[in-house]
Amino acid sequence: MTKSIALYEMRNTPIPKLLLLLILLSISFAQDFSPKIKYNPKKYIAYRIDQPIIIDGKLNDSQWSNVEWTDDFVDIEGSLKPNPFFNTKVKMLWDSTYFYFGAQLEEPHVWATLTQRDAVIFKDNDFEIFLDPDGDTHNYYELEINALGTEWDLLLLKPYHDGNKVAIDSWDIAGLKSKVFIDGTINDPSDTDIGWSVEVAIPWQVLEEAAPNFHPEIGEQWKVNFSRVHWNRDIINGKYVKTKEREYNWVWSPQGKINMHIPENWGYLIFSDNSLITQISYKTDIELEQTLYAIFREIRFGNLKELTNLKQGAKIEFKPEKLNDKTIFSTFYKTSNGFRIESKYKTGILKYSIDQSGLINKKSSF
Repeated sequence: MTKSIALYEMRNTPIPKLLLLLILLSISFAQDFSPKIKYNPKKYIAYRIDQPIIIDGKLNDSQWSNVEWTDDFVDIEGSLKPNPFFNTKVKMLWDSTYFYFGAQLEEPHVWATLTQRDAVIFKDNDFEIFLDPDGDTHNYYELEINALGTEWDLLLLKPYHDGNKVAIDSWDIAGLKSKVFIDGTINDPSDTDIGWSVEVAIPWQVLEEAAPNFHPEIGEQWKVNFSRVHWNRDIINGKYVKTKEREYNWVWSPQGKINMHIPENWGYLIFSDNSLITQISYKTDIELEQTLYAIFREIRFGNLKELTNLKQGAKIEFKPEKLNDKTIFSTFYKTSNGFRIESKYKTGILKYSIDQSGLINKKSSF
């Protein structure tokens, strides 16, 4: 989104002085809560297999050799930061029982310290999986694994910035299978390693809180992302010691800022049973969605929070926003229980809306 998100006209609504000041300031300061790169989601097709994967961390099953890797990971801020200095990539497959992940992480000095399940694993170097089955940014899953194979899984009712106590840390992936393979040694500074790899199998039945179906239908699309946290380390008295420098965050689909919990900016995954299918057609209007999310973030957390103090019935028409060569018209409505934002094109029957909960409603006629 561009800075013009903050420019709008008030129709039949008095403008409080403070709000008028915020309108002017937001021309320069908007986007504090929004990504600062153009949304260009990564895409991947996961193919169905007939035989299960042996989970040993090695990714040497024949099924893996028949599918492509994702694009190499980039910095979480995308083009705003240099590319990672170690390579990371992922493969995905599925069958009637499991959703399979295979990740390969280049790392010349493999180390890890955490051994207790559900510890804050990203305090070590780790690999992370994020799944939003219905793509609504609510009720999504996170799994983190370090090189010792220690896991942290949790269910998030909504992104952290949307409220308190949104993460259910006690939730476990029942039936989870995971295994790490070290190509070298672990916690041994005396040699140079190739890296480590991890295989994960998540049962479909444990994802029922958010998945549209018991297991995916052919053509179903999910929002998915992956992250790798990497810490610099020193070698002191023959042991690895994590430095006090900030960690690196490398991801599959860039977020535009250092925050994995912006699910609307994750990549797209399509489930297929046909290896001849190589293209993804979006089943949602990305431009309308991204416009709504950008305005929503500014109203909930940014420079336009004062809009929530307007009287019920107030209506504000934003100036048209151009995104990916499409011109979008958006309107703010103050409702009895919060607010609603609607976005649409000048012509056509498609209209999306979002309310104070952060959930998008899609309509094809009005």
